[in-house]
Amino acid sequence: MKRIGIFIDGSNLYMSTKALGFRVDFTKLLNYYKQQGDVAHAFYFTALPPKEVQSPLRKMIDYVDYNGWTVIQKETKKYVDLEGTEKLKGNMDVEIAVHVAETAPFITNLILFSGDGDFRVLLESIQRRHGIHCTIVSARSLVADGLRRQANEFVDLATLKDTFNHETEQESMRPKRKRFLLGPEK
Repeated sequence: MKRIGIFIDGSNLYMSTKALGFRVDFTKLLNYYKQQGDVAHAFYFTALPPKEVQSPLRKMIDYVDYNGWTVIQKETKKYVDLEGTEKLKGNMDVEIAVHVAETAPFITNLILFSGDGDFRVLLESIQRRHGIHCTIVSARSLVADGLRRQANEFVDLATLKDTFNHETEQESMRPKRKRFLLGPEK
């Protein structure tokens, strides 16, 4: 039986779903992979502003945390770039790499929701050392070519849109529209 480790790069997944025009239902996502094997680990990584700063992410992070996910978070840091513009930084690459390396001996399949090319060497290492089957899930337009090529499998997030789409209560109660196609009826 597959022992699956799911690792979500929160900011990368957010950018991918924003580009594809949908929100992820994390319960559906977790259940989808539970149907494929034993989900040994399910991690969601994110950087958040300090607690005193309002963030719409906090409610979602609380939901994810209470519904089967282990949330790894850290506080964003402010910095000034070379042009004098104040920016926020909250990269979670090291945290993701450390957790993958620590859990690798206990999984057979890695599902990484990220398109970040910095993870190519991590995949190469766990494939070589542990024989782990690595799947990358990301928007095709946002995945680094080297990461996609290193993975045993690449899944375009667009193909999972209907499976993972988060519908609000209003959307689920709204009657479905009929699709109208151009051309003769068949």
